[in-house]
Amino acid sequence: MQIFGDLVSGNCLKVRYVADHLGLPYTWVPVDIMKGESRTPEYLARFPAGQVPGIVFPDGRCLAQSNAIIRYLARSSALLPEDPWIQAKIDEWLFWEQYSHEPTIAVCRFQMRYRGEPAAMRDPRKVAGGEAALDLMERRLVAADWFAGETFTIADIALFAYTQFADEGGFSLAARPAVRAWLKRCMQALGLPRDEPTPPAALS
Repeated sequence: MQIFGDLVSGNCLKVRYVADHLGLPYTWVPVDIMKGESRTPEYLARFPAGQVPGIVFPDGRCLAQSNAIIRYLARSSALLPEDPWIQAKIDEWLFWEQYSHEPTIAVCRFQMRYRGEPAAMRDPRKVAGGEAALDLMERRLVAADWFAGETFTIADIALFAYTQFADEGGFSLAARPAVRAWLKRCMQALGLPRDEPTPPAALS
């Protein structure tokens, strides 16, 4: 299969993390969103929304939206337990991540990382939303090691992807020890270096 994405994007890293964790063979196809490479006619023919990541399977089928992709890739694995209730809780966190977490933390990071804007230029509503999201995560992780059930799942991978870069969006985890400890558990589960959460290529 082919995974189309930008390795600076947390949404794209989710797919890479799941594929690597499960040992799924793939070819990574770089897409530079800042150069408009996700808006070409060829790309839009496969992924009409013009977003990354996107995945093309050997039979030609295409799938977009990071959480839909990781949910499909994780089927029949420990990352997506068979228990219907656990799956529902995973979905609960996946929907929350895309509605309340990614639109705040990732957007602030985009402003600072991609656009080179200072923290003072961030939208105050996005900042408040990001702080609230991190506070909710802290409360959950004080009570449990993982977000859905008692094991590491795609819910954790989805939330890990951008939380690891919170500081790049101007957010501090200094007063959130449970989140920091969880990040280390995720890095260990994914086999990532503890002092460098993402592959070196992600920052090239």
